[in-house]
Amino acid sequence: MSLVEKSLVELSKLIRKKEIKPSEIVQEYVQRTLQFDKKVKSYVSFLGEKAIEDAKEKDNQLGKLENIPLLYGIPIAIKDNISTEGIRTTCSSKMLENYIPPFDATVIKKLKNAGYIITGKTNLDEFAMGSSTENSAFFTTHNPWDLERVPGGSSGGSAAAVAAGFVPAALGSDTGGSIRQPAALCGIVGLKPTYGRVSRYGLVAFASSLDQIGPMTRYVEDSALLMNVISGYDKKDSTSVDVKVPDFLQEINKDIKGLKIGLPKEFFIEELDNQIKENVLNAVKLLEKEGIQVEEISLPHTNYAIEAYYIIAPSEASSNLARYDGVRYGYRSLDYKDLDDMYSKVRDEGFGAEVKRRIMLGTYSLSSGYYDAYYLKAQKVRTLIYNDYMEAFKKVDAIITPTTPDVAFKIGEKSADPIQMYLSDIFTVSINLATLPGISIPCGFKDNLPVGMQIIGKPFDEATILRLAYRYQQLTDFHKKLPEIS
Repeated sequence: MSLVEKSLVELSKLIRKKEIKPSEIVQEYVQRTLQFDKKVKSYVSFLGEKAIEDAKEKDNQLGKLENIPLLYGIPIAIKDNISTEGIRTTCSSKMLENYIPPFDATVIKKLKNAGYIITGKTNLDEFAMGSSTENSAFFTTHNPWDLERVPGGSSGGSAAAVAAGFVPAALGSDTGGSIRQPAALCGIVGLKPTYGRVSRYGLVAFASSLDQIGPMTRYVEDSALLMNVISGYDKKDSTSVDVKVPDFLQEINKDIKGLKIGLPKEFFIEELDNQIKENVLNAVKLLEKEGIQVEEISLPHTNYAIEAYYIIAPSEASSNLARYDGVRYGYRSLDYKDLDDMYSKVRDEGFGAEVKRRIMLGTYSLSSGYYDAYYLKAQKVRTLIYNDYMEAFKKVDAIITPTTPDVAFKIGEKSADPIQMYLSDIFTVSINLATLPGISIPCGFKDNLPVGMQIIGKPFDEATILRLAYRYQQLTDFHKKLPEIS
């Protein structure tokens, strides 16, 4: 077994036992990236040389350390909307193409304290607005399982890098499914934590009441390990919640027998591809044999989730993106007559079509005379969706659904139809609206393309969904398959 096929947990153990050097691990991943990323295009900024230098430094320090940190010498990629001091953070936008932050996001500080090595910043839909990574201002990322298809979005670069074996783990962000949906389409594990579990400080804001940072890995135990590192209260984030962080690595080994699982009828709809439905239900049957109890449940307001989301998220985006005016930082037009003309040209030239579309949607929803009809009503629907989940969790411990309605679609297939693109997130957005944790894990294939199963948990109960995901992983080998990149 090559180093690229090993889990992050295994690599960490090898380093901590001093059986392998960080540079050996990093060099193998960097070599694979140099070989294949010209086709996949997962990185906006690849830092291979820096990663090798950092790894060699860690080699030299390894013998002197008594307590070796959890992620010492482990290469990890970072989605390019998470602030990294001294390293370009573009949000895959012309607006921030040359922006170099003067500070680290809280999650980056935590990763540094744990000894990680950054391999680079990964591509995304501009400002995390999209479901295919086709909206990047720089280039489209390709799905390693089929280079003619999308990797999902907006964390498509992170998902593709992990799936292709360029890195054992990456960080993504999830506003309406942006970790889970690309994880499903690329056949990896993607975890969206409960809102407030992981600090958002240093995450470039899209929709502040929905955004969460989370891990993307090939193995469930690796997501558990990363959650141990990045979780916890942060006074720099006013939405951070001060709750105890369990040892997720220990929690995943607990028995699942007796857990009650809900299957919401609103997620197993006619539009759902039959093979995806079959894969998910077969996965549930496997878990049933392990002692879980399964019952059908109803989440009656699910049908309104997409509409509510596409009012709330663009409204918050229109407010958050008002700061990009060409005055303080970021792109500035070279040709303008006066201040108003400069503002107009900066935003017209600096933002891509999808970002402009969402700013206009959001500004309209918040405008005088429409606020009550749209934004306020959407927030009321959000409460109803939250209440549906809370009612369901009185009867069940977790909820299982498909992650996506179908497998990865072809590049360009949905570009001309924004509505069809938005419907790619039909099974993921309600979890963000309800602030809940959700994980997508690989549960099979359709036409040689990965299928994802989503497990949804109670607020701050990532431990239970990780436990279920880990047990399923032990019963299958879908997570072990690496795509053959031709």
